[in-house]
Amino acid sequence: MYMQINPSRRSFMGATAAALTLPKIGFSTINDSFGGFKLGIASYSLRKFSRPQAIEMLKQMNVTLVNIKDVHLSLTSTPDEIRAAAKEFDDAGIAIEGGGNISFPKDDEADIRAKFEYAKLAGMPIIVCAPTHVTLPKLEKFVKEYNIKIAVHNHGTEDKQFPTPQSVLEVVKDMDPRCGLCIDIGHTARTGVDVVESIRLAGPRLHSMHSKDLRDFSSRDSQCDVGEGKIPIIAIFKQLHSMNYRGGVMLEYEIHESDPSLGMNKSLSYMRGAVAALRG
Repeated sequence: MYMQINPSRRSFMGATAAALTLPKIGFSTINDSFGGFKLGIASYSLRKFSRPQAIEMLKQMNVTLVNIKDVHLSLTSTPDEIRAAAKEFDDAGIAIEGGGNISFPKDDEADIRAKFEYAKLAGMPIIVCAPTHVTLPKLEKFVKEYNIKIAVHNHGTEDKQFPTPQSVLEVVKDMDPRCGLCIDIGHTARTGVDVVESIRLAGPRLHSMHSKDLRDFSSRDSQCDVGEGKIPIIAIFKQLHSMNYRGGVMLEYEIHESDPSLGMNKSLSYMRGAVAALRG
């Protein structure tokens, strides 16, 4: 049904086929941006691999934007270790979109400050985070001090704090504009709310997005390659473009953790095809 949002199904399928056959060199520059937002990877997708391995895999997938999970840069790293890790990504031609998901479970300013220092040293413009209702309001002080955005990640029906984008918006709506959301479209779909409408409601509070697909909105375990499930990927990209979204659309691939490359490439190709079709 969501294919009807495009000018035609044929144009989308043609663009997807073109994306699958494009040469490797220059692919990201040509195909991974549209209307200002960019496609990338949440490095949690590569959690079974070391940082050097993950960087090499990102290069092989022609990915130039990453959200770094702490498995690839420990929160307990020294300042020198953090700077060195950030340089490894930079030297590989991979820009850091942000860091996370980073939890803020403690009502402890020292803990909060340490994580903002970590993000500052790594050059992370956004912290994708999982705060509590107690700690989220307290993050605003540090957002202002460090000029680093926070993007609260909703985690679906199991999340006792922020299951939906709407539950995040209710808290951040009157906070500094740099306090916003990272909408996880898979977790959002599982809560029963409309994903596209949730993105529209977020508006300028949407600072990042985690992309995935599901075959069954009632099952977290039904995750599949993007384009093979029920999430309206094309409609989502159209909505992002219509609201002039400028942030990252980060593939968070949580299946086949020991051998994710094929599925990640298929998912990226589908998203790149969607972007190409929108561009016409």
